[in-house]
Amino acid sequence: MMGVPYPSHPLFHFENQKITKHTILFDDGWICYAFIFVHGMIGYLLHIDMVKICCLGAGYVGGPTMAVIALKCPDIEVVVVDIFEPRIIAWNSDHLPIYEPGLDDVVKQCRGKNLFFSKDVEKHVAEADIVFVSVNTPTKTQGLGAGKAADLAYWESAARMIADVSRTDKIVVEKSTVPVKTAEAIEKILTHNSKGINFQILSNPEFLAEGTAIQDLFNPDRVLIGGRETPEGKKAIQALKDVYAHWVPVERIICTNLWSAELSKLAANAFLAQRISSVNAMSALCEATGADISQVSHAIGKDTRIGSKFLNASVGFGGSCFQKDILNLVYICECNGLPEVASYWKQVVQVNEYQKTRFVNRMVSSMFNTVSGKKIAILGFAFKKDTGDTRETPAIGVCQGLLGDKAILSIYDPQVSQEQIQRDLSMHKSELDRPPHLQPASPTAIKQVTCAWDAYEAAKGAHGICILTEWDEFRTLDYQKIYDDMQKPAFVFDGRNVVDVDKLRQIGFIVYTIGKPLDAWLKDMPAVA
Repeated sequence: MMGVPYPSHPLFHFENQKITKHTILFDDGWICYAFIFVHGMIGYLLHIDMVKICCLGAGYVGGPTMAVIALKCPDIEVVVVDIFEPRIIAWNSDHLPIYEPGLDDVVKQCRGKNLFFSKDVEKHVAEADIVFVSVNTPTKTQGLGAGKAADLAYWESAARMIADVSRTDKIVVEKSTVPVKTAEAIEKILTHNSKGINFQILSNPEFLAEGTAIQDLFNPDRVLIGGRETPEGKKAIQALKDVYAHWVPVERIICTNLWSAELSKLAANAFLAQRISSVNAMSALCEATGADISQVSHAIGKDTRIGSKFLNASVGFGGSCFQKDILNLVYICECNGLPEVASYWKQVVQVNEYQKTRFVNRMVSSMFNTVSGKKIAILGFAFKKDTGDTRETPAIGVCQGLLGDKAILSIYDPQVSQEQIQRDLSMHKSELDRPPHLQPASPTAIKQVTCAWDAYEAAKGAHGICILTEWDEFRTLDYQKIYDDMQKPAFVFDGRNVVDVDKLRQIGFIVYTIGKPLDAWLKDMPAVA
């Protein structure tokens, strides 16, 4: 008999255990793994009482994140709760409340096993070991910090409820995007209402991109966990780290203090939005000089210090986070006596607004300086492809600008409902930021707006086409058929640089696409209406 190292046998493999010694190879090829078996049994016995996770908020962050945790951690019970009953009903149905590629499959694999959706908020919070809080943190619309500061009313309400119903120690995890020092405020609320219960607060910001959220969760660039630098805080960090370590390599799990984790989320979104505003600012200069923004972006993206991501010129950024987080960052800078820093980041948002206004003005001036009574086909309403999310979508600003000039809009988006489009165009932003159950039940329909079943119906009889979301199907439409059914001259305004400009001009379209050399027709038209 000769003792040599031997790799772990698949029949005795225990996830996250590394076999480095004490393995013995017998002459008959059998391996003695008694110590591994005993070790595994101990681990099994320790997990008889299943760890329970509860997530407050069943939206774009809470739902997908918890579904993936449930899939990757079958030994953990995950319950997603929300006070908005229609949303919970949808999560328990075959028609999920949000569209995200791959999400359906993940939910179907876990739902009813270790993944549950419930409106019984207090019960599941009370039973949980770890409570994720993923509630809305909109920008304040009135009072101190209005227009910039984050409104933490929902977060504070959640913290008070957690303190009120808890009977056992808990780890409370910030999943919403919150200002720096929010954890400290939440900690004070929990501590002063604790009744002897110990709470540890962690910051675990999400870095998901809608449209690729499931893949982002399966294979994240990093997982960030911030906590107190105390023995209890470090234990809480390790507990959450152990959850993610079921599938995320430990070297990708970054542990920091609370404030660094909270600020890192705001900084990440600010840097990404800044790149978009930078390339959009260059797109305006390209149009003025005859340069091509695609060629400029390609050239600078080859510089390894810059890289090629987030250098696609467009009508502007959208989504729930970018603008809100930058405004929040601006407010924090102002409160900390950093007006020059605040001004720098504020300009990122202002360029984004300028890009949308510039796009609308180009449309109106190109169509004989008026769109009054003219049908415009709007292709795409979501803020990006592969999602049905319309929060802060540039389409809202563009459509409202056209409606202000009395255009008639026919809107098509494969994932956005007619009801949502009417809500977005008729309701004030402060109303849209409220939870669904606090929004007006039936917003006033805008008569100038209709929704079409497909792009061809939307474009039929239209004077112009406006592409506002980069859905793949818009690249392969039969534009000859569309052209034949439109008023002449027929215009295409491409806000996402998805069409083949030369091909469309050969068909007969007058084409405007952001940051590209102008059509001969457009060169004689003023850039601003």
